[in-house]
Amino acid sequence: MSTPEINQVLAQMRVMSAQASSGPVDVETPRSDFSDLLKRSIDAVNETQQKAGDLRTSFERGDEGLDLAEVMIAVQKSSVSFEAMVAVRNKLVEAYKDVMNMPV
Repeated sequence: MSTPEINQVLAQMRVMSAQASSGPVDVETPRSDFSDLLKRSIDAVNETQQKAGDLRTSFERGDEGLDLAEVMIAVQKSSVSFEAMVAVRNKLVEAYKDVMNMPV
């Protein structure tokens, strides 16, 4: 990997880090119930994974205009989002078990 490519990857990582640390983003929906929020989150993770899979397949086929760094960043994004989704699911299951074990 050449120096310009490394600098490009580092710049993209800095931008993603700044976006992640910028705090909560205002969502334009005034109210939504938990099931809609959960479904949208799962759909977003699925979309990220589909995009990463498509980029990986295109890169493996040798399509022009794709950079290995771009593919690797997309794959890492999908991996991190999936791991976060699994962690949230585990916390929800744990909370459900705690509520179910409470004496009435």
